[in-house]
Amino acid sequence: MGPNSDRLPIAILGAGLTGLSAARQLVRAGRRVVVFDPAPAPGGVIRSERHEPGWLIESGPNSLQEPPAVAALVRELGLAPRRQPAAPAAKNRYILRDGVLRPLPTSPPAFLRSDVFSARTKFRVLREFFHPRQPRLHDLPLADFFREHFGPELLAYALDPFVSGIYAGDPARLSARHSFPSLWKGEHEHGSLIRAQLASARAKRARGEPAGPPPIISFTDGLVELPRALAAALPPGSLRLDTTVNQLTPGPDGWILDAAPGERFARVILALPAPALARLGLGSPGAPTSLASLDLLEHPPVTALFLGYRRVDVEHPLDGFGVLFPSVENRRLLGVLFNSTLFPGRAPADHVALTVMLGGARQPDLARQPVEYQLPVVQKELAALLGARRPPVFVRRTHWPRAIPQYQMTHDSHLEVMAAAEKRLPGLHIGGPVRDGIGLPACLAAGDRLAAAALEA
Repeated sequence: MGPNSDRLPIAILGAGLTGLSAARQLVRAGRRVVVFDPAPAPGGVIRSERHEPGWLIESGPNSLQEPPAVAALVRELGLAPRRQPAAPAAKNRYILRDGVLRPLPTSPPAFLRSDVFSARTKFRVLREFFHPRQPRLHDLPLADFFREHFGPELLAYALDPFVSGIYAGDPARLSARHSFPSLWKGEHEHGSLIRAQLASARAKRARGEPAGPPPIISFTDGLVELPRALAAALPPGSLRLDTTVNQLTPGPDGWILDAAPGERFARVILALPAPALARLGLGSPGAPTSLASLDLLEHPPVTALFLGYRRVDVEHPLDGFGVLFPSVENRRLLGVLFNSTLFPGRAPADHVALTVMLGGARQPDLARQPVEYQLPVVQKELAALLGARRPPVFVRRTHWPRAIPQYQMTHDSHLEVMAAAEKRLPGLHIGGPVRDGIGLPACLAAGDRLAAAALEA
């Protein structure tokens, strides 16, 4: 590319958290950016909507973990006055065991007293502290990795429902190395995952950070406030919504985008989901580069049912984050979130709001059914489990045909495809949930990584 390439803007495809985070860092470094997205509003999968007389619906992610980097971003964007910490009750999580909702233990003493796990499993967990360090030459399924450390019961009643809640996936099919890299790294460095956790807590305290998990937060008008604030902080003209880019072509005078005729771009950042990457045309007509195989990256369907009830119609106190459902319990639900317990302003007075997740890798066909089929299934389950004896007074359904990317045992092949495209097309940078982790903090960090790579290119 010519000597004036640094004067050209950098194109970013995708106005989710990854693309907006990358744009923010590039603008801070003095570069011009143009962010393209086919949607009418920024935010990607983050969608918050208000409905009268007081419902606040999160159709995508419902909460945000706030490690120090995210806390700093919230302050810098001026969102601190809008920040809502999760209610103290959010530390409680329920799990279904033998058909009964039981609170998951939240501390080592509570774990030892809990009736969720057997004495044998408690001893197995204590013994894990002495797990030796040993070189692991190959990846393995997450379920096998976790079972090796903690045994079958903790796999069935802790990891399995946890993975369903995060990935809507199956731990027997997910890669240990890619789906939970912190566990993989912890075992590599310490052998024992418990010793790794203790070492992480010590390192946090040494940095002046709280040793426990990051706080959980949202905002007054929902999580959508974060991408809106990121977008609003960009210079005028930086964001082009309702715009689909189908073809990217590199040339000696810069990258050409079919959606921006007559313009040239120094570099291109792709912060798109896998299906969109797979459809994208890359390279010159005589030497195309394909990302089509990324369409094979599995994304199970998920349906979210936001349900509003009168408070008197639900017997359960809803004193927690929600309920997790182990697959061995053979229920029809992936999980239930207690939205109106987590954050204020999610339901009108004297009402409660729940979000029920359906489908995922366990029951994909259920996710694809119409609401007329799903709602009776859900009502029957909630009546039995939460004492929701009457129908909801408010219902909102959101269906994600391809919801969350699954980092399965074949994930290395997808990473190799993206790395090969970047090598073949200098100035191209790919990242986001398809590559860097699915959590919202991981999406923000991916944007920072992409921006740094573009500046160094």
